[in-house]
Amino acid sequence: QVQLVESGGGLAQPGGSLRLSCAASGKIFSIYSMGWYRQAPGKQRQLVARIQTGGNTDYADSMKDRFTISGDTAAKMVYLQMNNLRPEDTAVYYCHADLDTMDWNTYTLARDEYWGQGTQVTVSW
Repeated sequence: QVQLVESGGGLAQPGGSLRLSCAASGKIFSIYSMGWYRQAPGKQRQLVARIQTGGNTDYADSMKDRFTISGDTAAKMVYLQMNNLRPEDTAVYYCHADLDTMDWNTYTLARDEYWGQGTQVTVSW
């Protein structure tokens, strides 16, 4: 019903930059927030940043000075600009969305959370 497709991951050197993109599609009625999480090997998935309808943003403390989230929930797009990358930023980055879908047969709204398939970011020499 809902697809989140990420792009933009890859290999960067320490101090370098990458930009991630995520596009949402499907039977979306409205979006409450879109954002990015990451999961490094052997660690729990953690919030990187999210943007809510209306433009409010949240960041993990360790990333707020280097990463910038942008996008437009109405356009169903979210981006993550990552600057001054560090080796510890190496992880799989997942796009996340909190949204309503509409069943047009029954006119029923359903709120749920959706995840993209993940995109690998590797920071290394």
